[in-house]
Amino acid sequence: MNRNDSGARVALVTGGAMGIGASISAQLAARGHTVLVADINLEAASKTADALVAAGHRAAALQMDLGSPEAIAQAFAHIEKDYGRCDVLVNNAGVARTYSFLDYPLDNWLQTMNVNVTGVLLAGQHAARLMVSKGWGRIVNISSISGIRAGAGRTAYGTSKAAVIGLTRQMAIELAQYGITVNSVAPGPVDTPMTQAMHSEQTRESYYRLVPMRRYGTTDEIASAVCYLAAEESAYITGHVIPVDGGFVAGGVLEI
Repeated sequence: MNRNDSGARVALVTGGAMGIGASISAQLAARGHTVLVADINLEAASKTADALVAAGHRAAALQMDLGSPEAIAQAFAHIEKDYGRCDVLVNNAGVARTYSFLDYPLDNWLQTMNVNVTGVLLAGQHAARLMVSKGWGRIVNISSISGIRAGAGRTAYGTSKAAVIGLTRQMAIELAQYGITVNSVAPGPVDTPMTQAMHSEQTRESYYRLVPMRRYGTTDEIASAVCYLAAEESAYITGHVIPVDGGFVAGGVLEI
């Protein structure tokens, strides 16, 4: 039985249980989408989805490991069976660890590329195949300012996010003929559980010095940009990367 009898567009948010993903899920739900909160942590995804349902929205949890092609395929098989469509995909899930370049461990490099790049590719393929039949779709890949400007310790993370930006453009030109737009949001420093664990005091001080707005962003500020790119109004925007970064990418010398 189709679990989306309302006819609402179905939005899948990977890594949707916490942080930026949870804010994206909430804002898409508030805009009338049926939101599938996908996460490797099913318990956390269920809590987020249940909270959205309790608030009067349509949402459900879905377990998805972006590091496993089999798990991705299985999750999309469930989506096709239960909902018959996937109108919006937000590729938000990712992993990040910092090490100096000379000591960067190969296993972390391979894991980061597998989740952050290959996972985005595969989820994008599966979602796009469902979008083609509708002649409409929105894919938003979450990259990072680390994919635009290099940062110490981010050999794998920064390179993976640069690859996501390149992949976004490739997807955009190949899927445009089907009415599918593909764009990327590149967050600057944002207060999330991941950055709280990953950013040292020195890292925070660097960002406060280099971000013209002199602060970290909020998860809702990232989610707002994603929701714009997922909306009807963004129909002629594709293949672009929007930094949501308080001016970090634009910045150079900030004092006279």
